[in-house]
Amino acid sequence: MEIGISTFVETTPDTETGHVISHANRIQEVVEEIKLADEVGLDVFGVGEHHRKDYASSSPSVILAAAGAQTKRIRLTSAVTVLSSDDPVRVFQDFATVDAVSQGRAEIMAGRGSFIESFPLFGYDLNDYNELFEEKLDLLLQITRSEKVTWKGKHRPSINNLGIYPRPVQDPLPVWIGSGGNTESVVRAGLLGLPLVLAIIGGRPIQFAPLVQLYKRAAAKAGHDPSALPVATHSHGFVGTDDETAAEQFFPSTQYVMNQLGKERGWGPYTRSSFDHARSFEGALYVGSPETVAKKIIYLRKNVGVTRFMLHVPLGTMPHDQVMAAIEKLGKEVAPIVREEIAAWERK
Repeated sequence: MEIGISTFVETTPDTETGHVISHANRIQEVVEEIKLADEVGLDVFGVGEHHRKDYASSSPSVILAAAGAQTKRIRLTSAVTVLSSDDPVRVFQDFATVDAVSQGRAEIMAGRGSFIESFPLFGYDLNDYNELFEEKLDLLLQITRSEKVTWKGKHRPSINNLGIYPRPVQDPLPVWIGSGGNTESVVRAGLLGLPLVLAIIGGRPIQFAPLVQLYKRAAAKAGHDPSALPVATHSHGFVGTDDETAAEQFFPSTQYVMNQLGKERGWGPYTRSSFDHARSFEGALYVGSPETVAKKIIYLRKNVGVTRFMLHVPLGTMPHDQVMAAIEKLGKEVAPIVREEIAAWERK
């Protein structure tokens, strides 16, 4: 059972002071967070790609490369790379470089993206949303399998027996599929035999169990061994000294972000009751003491079948010392509880 962190490198206003941290300072903080995650024994750190003012992570591979040079064992992944609006050749080259810097610890998490700012920015038509992803994923996978590539598509110029470099330390470079729970993307990942990451940020995580089973059935149908395919989840959360302190620390920035996104997407107001319901035992917020968060992760592992859990922290802007304390607790207190319980459960 792998446990890690994901971040979008948010730069929203501080809910108490209104101060907005600079993109440069927030990026430097994230590199410190990755270094700490490595030191406390976490397995993976993911940086998501976004192209808007309130996120400083338009280039996750650069951030991950900076951290890769200063860490020893933690795996470094995008979370996600918006492959539909990027070039698969450059994505591969960037992450092959991260792989070299980190001596074989890079991963690509490819997704279509729930934010659409990158499409007009790079000149893509949203009407091609699904087609772009399918075509570019096909090219990316060909590049991971072969040094020289011959490929022809609709939305990108063809490649005729050209070499793509540098080659990564890992062969092949791992590619995961990120999904918000769309059945089509889950089936695609299974048929391709690729690891799956599910973003669970609302509802009840146990409701994703049928999707995991669908994924495994698709993998088996295509001739892949379902038991060999990792399944990860990504959920918002925060680890504090106790349940109530953690909730008080995590709620203000969470409410701000959810209400800002709600204005853009037509959601209703995000209230404290919404927050408290989501942090209940079967809710999608992993907020509380180390024991509480560990119990929720164990429940997720046993009932949904995930093999990797990524805690998204912070959500919005939180004091850096609080974020660092949460990462330390996740690594030193939560992870040992989860690993011990899961190991004992699997031996039965």
